[in-house]
Amino acid sequence: MESSSQDRNLPASQRKLKKAREDGQVSRSEDLSHLAVLGTGALAVLVLAPVLFNHLLADMVRQLSFDSATVKATGTMFTRLSDGTSLGIAGCAAFAAIIMTASIVSAVASGGWVQSLTPLVPDFSRLNPLKGFGNLFSKKKLISTAKMLLMTSILFTIATVFLGNSLQTVASLVMQPSNSAIAQLTQWITGGIGLMLLVLLFAAMVDVPLQNFLHKGEMKMSHQELKQEGKENDGNPQVKNKIRQKQRELSQKASVNNVPKADFVVMNPTHFAVAIKYDEKTMRAPQVISKGADLLAMKIRDVAKNHSIPVLQSPMLARALYANAELEQDIPSALYTAVAQVLAYVYRLRAALKGQGPMPGDVPQPFVPPELDPHSKTLKAVEA
Repeated sequence: MESSSQDRNLPASQRKLKKAREDGQVSRSEDLSHLAVLGTGALAVLVLAPVLFNHLLADMVRQLSFDSATVKATGTMFTRLSDGTSLGIAGCAAFAAIIMTASIVSAVASGGWVQSLTPLVPDFSRLNPLKGFGNLFSKKKLISTAKMLLMTSILFTIATVFLGNSLQTVASLVMQPSNSAIAQLTQWITGGIGLMLLVLLFAAMVDVPLQNFLHKGEMKMSHQELKQEGKENDGNPQVKNKIRQKQRELSQKASVNNVPKADFVVMNPTHFAVAIKYDEKTMRAPQVISKGADLLAMKIRDVAKNHSIPVLQSPMLARALYANAELEQDIPSALYTAVAQVLAYVYRLRAALKGQGPMPGDVPQPFVPPELDPHSKTLKAVEA
């Protein structure tokens, strides 16, 4: 069961493909690069060689022309040499720029543009002879070797046939005038290069999709890898729960500052404390502006007493509000009636303290739906 989970038979996810691209791992076709470099180089030679040859010929004629003034001014020889050298370097630079551009374009066409320095970082694991020996028999290496042998056989066969059919013609060029011989030799070389490029073209047409297929095969994922990636994307549930719990604790501690704004605090009687506020002009329903358990509940109680906020004992209501109400949010609709009864008691208490009415009786113990009381849920679970 464990080995089957490690079989990489699932397509790579976009996250893995993106990371591989950032590491410089993309599909590249060497045959396409060879075709681009050799084809562009041959075309550049055919187009630029005559122009460069004419410039070199004219410069050579000027270099070998001497008169009395030139002989006397020996410094001009250095100038002539510099001009000839600059012309040669300019031709070489132009040819190199064309080849480099062709190489870059072919690489981008094969695998896209990648900006990554990771392939340049030293990887000492490549020095492991055992790993290197194992890579020699990998699927990609075996296919590459078979493809190279096939191409070598095809090129060797074409070269043999081509040379065999034109060997006598080439040998007879020594008997012809120079201009005619050079023209025929150029035509013969061009034909041979054309055949070679034609073979490379067919090879590139096969190699580009082949390399793409092999790259996708290397990027395939196992069920375990896909599951692990899903956890990383969504976050570890245990870590997320701890973070949320920590956030709630910090939020509850910060909410202690809101206690002086509360209309009353309901407790159970020491484990939980919930501060309630209601403003009929700005609120649709009463809201919990502070809540806490244990030591934080004691802190809420002390702050409320210091600011003359009524602190009432209603265990079930305190537990229900603590478990089901969020800070700065309306209380659950199922607790509207219970909180309204306590609010009515608080309003009568405030009126009595101001001498505007009689003192109310005992603190009401409003009905709380059992499904909202965590204590009731626990008792049912134990009885079950």
